Amino acid sequence: MAGFLSRRAALFGGAALLLPAAGGLTRSAFAQSSVVDITRARTDPIPIAIPDFAGSGDGQRVGRDIARVVINNLKNSGLFRPVERAAYIQTPEAAAAAPRFQDWRVIGAQALTTGRVDAASDRVRVEFRLWDVLPEAQIQGTAFTAPAANWRRIAHLISDVIYERLLGEKGYFDTRVVYIAESGPRDRRTRRLAVMDQDGENNRFLTDGSAAALTPRFHPNGQQIAFMSYARGEPKVFLYTLDGGRPEPLGNFPGMTLSPRFSPDGRSVVLSATRGNDSNIYLVDIGSRRERQLTSGGGLDVSPCFSPDGSQIVFNSDRGGDQQLYVMSADGGGIRRISFGRGRYATPVWSPRGDLIAFTRFGGGSFAIGVMRPDGSGERILTEGWGMEGPTFAPNGRVMMFFRETQARDARGSGYSSRLASIDIAGFNERQIVTPTDASDPTWSPLLS
Repeated sequence: MAGFLSRRAALFGGAALLLPAAGGLTRSAFAQSSVVDITRARTDPIPIAIPDFAGSGDGQRVGRDIARVVINNLKNSGLFRPVERAAYIQTPEAAAAAPRFQDWRVIGAQALTTGRVDAASDRVRVEFRLWDVLPEAQIQGTAFTAPAANWRRIAHLISDVIYERLLGEKGYFDTRVVYIAESGPRDRRTRRLAVMDQDGENNRFLTDGSAAALTPRFHPNGQQIAFMSYARGEPKVFLYTLDGGRPEPLGNFPGMTLSPRFSPDGRSVVLSATRGNDSNIYLVDIGSRRERQLTSGGGLDVSPCFSPDGSQIVFNSDRGGDQQLYVMSADGGGIRRISFGRGRYATPVWSPRGDLIAFTRFGGGSFAIGVMRPDGSGERILTEGWGMEGPTFAPNGRVMMFFRETQARDARGSGYSSRLASIDIAGFNERQIVTPTDASDPTWSPLLS
């Protein structure tokens, strides 16, 4: 927990640990007893009560908004069951002062959050506590001081604390997703670079759509994006910094450059480049713009992605006559095929945990999103349908996002739509992510810092 606090304190200018209430067990005593196995939580979500955070004036409004975001985050994970507010007996103000645990046990809550918000000028102080209802003990207590505009991020941070303390896994709520915002007829789509919070809020368009954008990918620092653009007529990889500026091309290389991804250390970009009739994998140093070719030979090698430790790269290729997944060392050696199922494989991405590779598989008129181990074993299909593609992992490796195409009906007849969706890596809790326009090509950021 010390790492979590130090990272958040640097961001917000103040994050303090609140000690357990008198008579409660220490945090270390609850580190094991409060954890619920994720497999169990998938079938039996944790019942948790999340009343509004107490406060007065603007603090009351912010406290209500924070509780709403926390409820939505935990509910959407599929691992928590927020208790209906109509069942609450104790008021938020009273609970923040001293929880009356029998009132929460009787309505079925196993965990309880309480909090208080003090709002002054352009800053807020948010005090948050997480309680284990049965033994009547505090599990976690933290206070954040931050600019008032950051109230939503505080809610995501609180959600991450609850997720980690009760499930024993890192959360993923304090993150962003970069994606392609699509609009217009299918044969004349406008494709803009866009970014949003993981829950679909704070959406922002980064490009104007005058040049089509595709396959955006986050830098490990979460502040830079590599993507493919048609800004100069031919597909080229560009870099974009979220804090301002204009997209800049990654070098001036002949032919097309596409499907970029950053290395884990953020110092280079691995991409596919076409020279003649072949497409091969290249590594480009960001500082010097020097390139190094990693694959060669006939065929199309595309969609490279590093393993989390930077030692290997997965990509898809038709070098064997059909489009399949291959893994090689980071220097281009030891290429080996890992996909052997029915159909063609594409868009591989390595889990941040290093244990899985996600992919798109298509064949027989249908698409599927699945995972396999890095050696190709244990292939599992999570979801399938008419059109879906582009999986991306949340930073904890437990949830994925992808985009799903549908044939829609409008006033003029048959139409087309593309929407983002998320799913647990066990294949449950698939849900649509609401965006202002159609959407495709999502990529999850690391935890914000």
